[in-house]
Amino acid sequence: MRARIEFNPRWCKACGICIAFCPASVFDTDQDGRPIVARPEACTGCQLCELRCPDFAIAVEVEREGE
Repeated sequence: MRARIEFNPRWCKACGICIAFCPASVFDTDQDGRPIVARPEACTGCQLCELRCPDFAIAVEVEREGE
């Protein structure tokens, strides 16, 4: 399984929810405290960041093996 994270920084209010809920520690913060996708290869495709983001700034596309 592979996952691709799309992040829209213009919609993000830097609440930190995506960072707090990510079990794989995919995100870091930039100098302004906004999340950045620092380790995309670590993403497990759980989609917790997408489901919890109140700003709809994150989309996770999961590709399953054989699809």
